[in-house]
Amino acid sequence: MTSKNPAAGIPHSLHRLWDAPDDARMVHSDGEWFSWGQMRALVESIERALYDAGLGPDARIATVLGNRLESIAALIAVIRTERTLVTLSPLQPPTRLAADVRQSDPVAVLAPPGYWEEPEFAGAAVDSGAWGFSIEIDVPVTTRLAGIPSGAESHHRGVAIEMRTSGTTGDPKRIPLTYKQINASLYSAVAHAGVTIAEAPPFSGQPALITLPIVHIGGMFALLQGLVQARPLAILERFTIDGWRAAIRDHRPIVAGLPGAAIGTVLDADVPAEDLSSLRALNAGTSPVDPALVDRFIEKYGIPILIVYGATEFSGAVAGWTIKDFRKSWKAKKGSVGRPFPGVELSVVDEAGSPVPTGNTGRLRVRSHQSGRDSEWLTTSDLAHIDDDGFLYIDGRADDVIIRGGFKVSPDVVARALKTHDSVADAAVAGVPDPRLGAVPVAGVEVRRGERRPSGSELRDHCRTQLTPYEVPVAVHVLDELPRSASLKVDRRRLLELFESAVPESVAGNGEFAPDPTARDLQSSVGKD
Repeated sequence: MTSKNPAAGIPHSLHRLWDAPDDARMVHSDGEWFSWGQMRALVESIERALYDAGLGPDARIATVLGNRLESIAALIAVIRTERTLVTLSPLQPPTRLAADVRQSDPVAVLAPPGYWEEPEFAGAAVDSGAWGFSIEIDVPVTTRLAGIPSGAESHHRGVAIEMRTSGTTGDPKRIPLTYKQINASLYSAVAHAGVTIAEAPPFSGQPALITLPIVHIGGMFALLQGLVQARPLAILERFTIDGWRAAIRDHRPIVAGLPGAAIGTVLDADVPAEDLSSLRALNAGTSPVDPALVDRFIEKYGIPILIVYGATEFSGAVAGWTIKDFRKSWKAKKGSVGRPFPGVELSVVDEAGSPVPTGNTGRLRVRSHQSGRDSEWLTTSDLAHIDDDGFLYIDGRADDVIIRGGFKVSPDVVARALKTHDSVADAAVAGVPDPRLGAVPVAGVEVRRGERRPSGSELRDHCRTQLTPYEVPVAVHVLDELPRSASLKVDRRRLLELFESAVPESVAGNGEFAPDPTARDLQSSVGKD
C-alpha cells in the first residue's frame, strides 16, 4: 500500500507480504527476531483451518489478541481473506473473558494453547457453538473444538475488525470497523504527515514500533500501519519505560509513539538524550497531554510531541499536530490537539444541534470516511472548541460533567488546576453521588517522583486560587499511582470505585458549597493492570 494508490486496500497490501523471502526478519519480540517464513507458515495454517471448517468471507473469527506473534498471524490470516476479526482482550480476568466470548457470538475462536486449558474459556467457546483453534508460532494449528454449522448471515458485511472500546469511562462497546473505514484512516494519517511511502522490498525498511496493546485502537492502528507498509515490526508485550527506551535505542526510529501518560515518566526516569537521538518527533494520543509536560520534554530533549485526537469509532485519529504546525504554532496554540486530518470535517454544536460561534465550547461533531457514515455528522461525547485557524481544543466530556447543586463542573478544568501544583504529576476528577447536591467533585492525584507529598487540604487550598467555590473538589486523595488501563489512560471506573469507598456519605455540610471538614487523604498504592 502506498499513498499513491488508496484503492488498493488492506487485503491487497497484505498479499504483497508473500513477495518477501522466508528468511526476512519480520518481528522483533522479547529480544529475538522471528522470520517471515515462521510467520507465513502460521498464517497459512490458520487460513487452511478456517477454510476446512467452511468459514468464508465475513465469517466472525474471535481472537485473543495479545501483543504476541500468534496474534499478528491471526490478524493477517483473517484480514487477508476478508473475514471479520472479533477482538478478545487477554487483559480481562478469566470470567470476563469467557463472558466476552459468549457475547461476541463467533463462528470460530483463535487462542494460544494455554487458554484452551482454562475450563471457563473453553466452556464459553463450546456454549457459542464455535470452532476452536489453538495457534502457536512454529506449530501447526490444532483444532480444539468442532463448531456447529449455523448458516447465519454475518452481522455486518464488509467489517474488518470488531473492536471493543477501552471502557475507561463506562461499559465498553463493540465497534464494527469496515475495510473502507480503516483504509480511509490509514491514508488520512499518511496524508496528514505529508509523507510519501516509496515501494520497497517487504521488511527491508525501518521497524515499526508496536508499544501499546493491539487489542485497543492505538496499538491496532500502529500494527496495521506497519503491516500495510510491509515494515518489520518491533512489538512490546507490555508497555514499560525500560522496554520502550530499549526499543527506541536499538531500532533507531525517526518517529515513534509514546502514551500521553508516560511522558512525565520518561522525564522522571531521566532517560539519557542519546537514547532518543534518532527521533524527530513523538506521537501521543491515547490520553490527554498536559502542555506543560510537552514544554518540559522539548526543553530536555528538543523533540516535538505531536498530540493527536481520535477514537475507536473513527478507526484511529481524525486530528493532530504536524511537525510543521508544531514549529510554527505550538507556543500560540498550547492545549490544542491539532487540526483535522485530510478528508475530515469538524464542527461544534450546542445541545440542540445548532453550530456555535468560533471559539465557543459545545459538542464536537465529525464527518469523515473514517466514521463509516460518509455523508453524516457523528456527534461525539467530547466537549470542544475550534479557533479561527482551525485548531481543535478538547474541553472535556459531556458525559463526565458533574452537576453540583445545579452548577456544572468540568472534571478536566479541576484536574488542570491540580496539575499546576509543583508536586502533582497527574490528576483525575470524577463525580460522586451526594444526597442533597446530586453529585460532588472528588479528585485523585499522583505525586511527581522525588517531590514532597502534599496533603489533600493543601491541594484543595491550591484549587481555591484558580477555581470557583463549587468547582473545588470536596476531597483530594493523594495516591502513589492513579489507576490506569493497559493503554495508560486513567481508568475512571476504578477511580470511582476508589472514591465511593473512601468519601463520607454526605460531604456537602449545611452550606450551599461548604468545604467538607471530614475530607481526608487516602494514602494508598494503586496497582497497574
